[in-house]
Amino acid sequence: MRSWNAFTAVEATVRAMVADPRWPGLPVPDRAQVIAARALVTPEGDRWLFGAHARWYLHDPADGRWHLSPPPRDARTRDARHPAAVLPVRVIPRGPDFAAEPGSTQAFVGPDVPAELTDQIRQLLRAEERRSERDYPLSAFDAIFARDVPSTVAAIWGTIMWCAYAPAFDGNERLITAFGEYLRRPLPGDEWVRWLPAPPLLDLVTLVSERLRAGHSRAALRLAATIADTAQILLSDPRFRPRALALLTMVEPTLRQPHLDDRAALRDDHTVRQAWLDRLPERLGRAALVETDPETHFRHMVYDLLEALDFTTEPSRAAAAFLADLSDSRGLLPGFLDHRLRRAYEELARAGLTNTSAAETTQPEGFPTQAPLPYPWRAGPPETGAYAAVPRTGAHAIPETGAHALPGTGAHAVPQTGAHALPGTGAHAMPGTGAHAMPETGAHALPGTGTQGAQGSPGFGVPRASEAERPVREGLRASGSGVEPPDRAAAAAVLGAAYAVGLAWGRVTGARVPERGFAGAAALVHRLIPERDDFPF
Repeated sequence: MRSWNAFTAVEATVRAMVADPRWPGLPVPDRAQVIAARALVTPEGDRWLFGAHARWYLHDPADGRWHLSPPPRDARTRDARHPAAVLPVRVIPRGPDFAAEPGSTQAFVGPDVPAELTDQIRQLLRAEERRSERDYPLSAFDAIFARDVPSTVAAIWGTIMWCAYAPAFDGNERLITAFGEYLRRPLPGDEWVRWLPAPPLLDLVTLVSERLRAGHSRAALRLAATIADTAQILLSDPRFRPRALALLTMVEPTLRQPHLDDRAALRDDHTVRQAWLDRLPERLGRAALVETDPETHFRHMVYDLLEALDFTTEPSRAAAAFLADLSDSRGLLPGFLDHRLRRAYEELARAGLTNTSAAETTQPEGFPTQAPLPYPWRAGPPETGAYAAVPRTGAHAIPETGAHALPGTGAHAVPQTGAHALPGTGAHAMPGTGAHAMPETGAHALPGTGTQGAQGSPGFGVPRASEAERPVREGLRASGSGVEPPDRAAAAAVLGAAYAVGLAWGRVTGARVPERGFAGAAALVHRLIPERDDFPF
């Protein structure tokens, strides 16, 4: 039997059983027996199990662990009953975990945010910007917004960023340029893509709980309502939907019972955060794993990346090239990977091609890196990260130069502080001086300033590159790792998944996202620039 049929048949059978209302009431050993009886083995000896969260798990023969990993659909299989007694509880479906809200891994480069959604957010923003900053002070997001911006504006921004699967946005995305006039400084990235940080839920909670502690319950209720209104609007885009639904579920009880969080707020912000998370039903739990279990969340993001790379001949090797961009001076990363992906990653590690997107001194790890190559926007197809050059010889030969070089770090890295510190200056900030001053003119001028500004928003604007500098629509394809997205949708999905993996790794280790993104993900922007919804071709 062809494995595609075998894997699909097992999925259908297990889904049908888990959907039975009697499933959650079965004893764990009985559920384990049913799942273990449907294990599959490929000719290489890899053992696969369809389990919790409606996802596949791969058995590691070295240590017996089960790793989240999508199966090879084109391989042959045979049935292989696995001893149910040795299955860990975490891989056994509980029932509600199979009802997770479907979403999309696509980034916001290429396919824009729908115009209707953007217009609704802009209307909400215009209504909430009129609030007084004295009644709505910035208790969070103060590294992003100017001091005279009310926290209602920060609540809208924070909701968008928390709900986004991968907040890598087109530099001219209208949803983001709407905030330009409120920014304290320009956002990280450049005119092509903005690599935005994903805020922790605690930042949104702090906006509300600070007002509760100050005795301004009506302001706290207004902020909670703003978060809910924003999340409701975001539900229409699958790139936001899973977390938007989770956030809406956490906040809505507060709107029905305005004093629900009063006692928790008197203790501290963390207590309110936990109260919000406790309101989530199990079916929405995966959307909040980034808050409740960062390590498991990272494993799910790696799974998403492998699925997004399913069009390649060797998804594990292609994914390893993206993972090689992560900072891992303590050697923790291989322990999170299944044995096939770990083997591909370790090949790159032995060749010295890992840790390629670390800043010159990445906190908290703080290890030095070699000087980077120039940022490759104006060059031909990049030969970095997942777009590494074709191997020279042998099955696993590694390119000799240019692999994974990170632009925008080293001597030109901009220091950051705080969880959401951003480089640069803006309309409401003091102009930069000294070694890190931002030039106002020339090749390195900030986008959206001078004659390039758009919609009165500092730090934004449609690129005005010359024809010679503008990336060519055709010919931007990749080889080496096998990454050659067949279309815009696939390229955006890989870009989003790769960036989400980097963000998730940061939540696990504390490593920062480079200002100009991870090398492999940044290279994918080349593929998408000519196919942006707003690109003037």
